[in-house]
Amino acid sequence: MKKMMIALVGVGLMASACTTTGNVERNAAGGAALGALAGAVIGNNVGDGDAGTGAAVGAAIGATAGAVKGCREDGGCGATSVNRRQYYDERAGRYYYYDAQSGRYFWEDGRPR
Repeated sequence: MKKMMIALVGVGLMASACTTTGNVERNAAGGAALGALAGAVIGNNVGDGDAGTGAAVGAAIGATAGAVKGCREDGGCGATSVNRRQYYDERAGRYYYYDAQSGRYFWEDGRPR
């Protein structure tokens, strides 16, 4: 039991250290390692005492949660939803919008109005 948990943690740490392509992969590997560890402990102490099944389920759940977290850190997966209403200036024939953070108006191309 102890050897399997040490091996799972070691593999997870190596995978998270070797992955340098982005937050999604790094967080998925870290989540899988933590999930496998938690799943092995829970699986060993609850039910039939099957640490292997608990580790597999924990790794799957942890990897999924880690990938979603990494995706949101990279700005995807619905992390940033810009809510800006555009207005049309008939005299200029252009669209502009109001930026609530700065309290200013900008043309559609980003230049100040």
